[in-house]
Amino acid sequence: MAHGGVSRRDFLALTLAAGAGAALAACANPTPLAATGPALTGGGYDGPPVTLQYWNGFTGGDGPAMRQLVADFNNSQDLITVRMNVVQWAQYYQRVVAAVHAGQGPDIGAMHVEQLATQAVRRSISPLDDVVGELGISEQEYPAEVWQAGIYEGKRYGIPLDVHSLGSYANTALLQKAGLSAQPASGEELQANLAALMAAGVSTPFWVPNRWPAHLIFLSLLWQFGGEPYAEDGSAATFDSDAGVQALSWMTSQIQQGFSPPNVAPDSQYTAFKNGDGAFTWDGIWQINDLESTAPDLKWKLAPLPTVGTEPAVWANSHHLVLFRSRRPDDNRLLASKEFLKFLVENSAAWAGAGMIPARSQAREDPDFRASPQAAIAEAIGSMRFLPPIAAVGEVQAQTLETAVSNAVLGAAEPQAALSAAAKQATAIMQSNLRKFEGVLQ
Repeated sequence: MAHGGVSRRDFLALTLAAGAGAALAACANPTPLAATGPALTGGGYDGPPVTLQYWNGFTGGDGPAMRQLVADFNNSQDLITVRMNVVQWAQYYQRVVAAVHAGQGPDIGAMHVEQLATQAVRRSISPLDDVVGELGISEQEYPAEVWQAGIYEGKRYGIPLDVHSLGSYANTALLQKAGLSAQPASGEELQANLAALMAAGVSTPFWVPNRWPAHLIFLSLLWQFGGEPYAEDGSAATFDSDAGVQALSWMTSQIQQGFSPPNVAPDSQYTAFKNGDGAFTWDGIWQINDLESTAPDLKWKLAPLPTVGTEPAVWANSHHLVLFRSRRPDDNRLLASKEFLKFLVENSAAWAGAGMIPARSQAREDPDFRASPQAAIAEAIGSMRFLPPIAAVGEVQAQTLETAVSNAVLGAAEPQAALSAAAKQATAIMQSNLRKFEGVLQ
């Protein structure tokens, strides 16, 4: 299903496309592009009527919530009209950069935070340090890690809109069958629950996929065991550490113990859960709207991942708002764009309707959000982890880590061997990228 609008089968194409484009960054266009123009005053936009282009990839269950936000903004004033263009995430990052460098790019966009560094070196987005100050946005309003994740090479390129992470979905009817009521908080509790479920006749209570979101599960466990996937300076892959081996070994052990069937293809674990064949599934909170609309009779609860390792941690991502660069900067369009950004930030509580967790602390206090299923995940926001801001990290991960996790889960390689070979390959790519991107932003 959708990862903020990304299907599993599209995700590999997305990361490969974004990374391949980043490889062209150094030769994309050496001419400096305009940044963010004049400051927005407290009185808001008062220039001539203007129409703005807003691009994003919200093609899934998150689309209606964003369309409503755009409609609310357009109805709130008479001078700015925002037109939203929705592109599948798998094509979005290539198409938007091509449009920007052809002089036909949009004004505003939304991007996954792990793409900001790649888009910065491709010179498609503008630094927003001045804009953040103009809009009165402060670091104190956001979780520290998601705020820091929007910075690359000392400059801010995105304003956080949401955070979205993996969560543990539980089929409450199956839990009751085994005499269980609460979701497990630790790895030991989970293993005991799985054994109880099998004894109660649930043959395979926890399906481990060999692809999406397998590598996100791995990253969550890696962080839980105290590891890091990459060096922060982008010089090396470090996911083959002892922590990585522990994480991947735990995943494969679920199959060896019979809790998961072997050879679980992407989507199969989620489909099985919707059909009542699995008691637990670890998947993204973006599945909330799909579960509610396509499996209305399923009784389920959502909770943070149990702590299998030594510390709570879970993979997370974030949609950030960006301003695109322009060859023909227009002060009125830039001011109007800032006005729209301000509206989205101030009304981000409504974005909870997309199944997301608003990044802004004030929005998470909204009563409607606190009554939402994902509010249970928001309680663990301090344990959410983001990939470091490394250009083309998506390409590196798709070609190396994801394959290693898949090979181990399928039993084609031992965890240590799979991760070691993949880390060596990833480090070589990252070293090449460092040389390729050197000086691009200067």
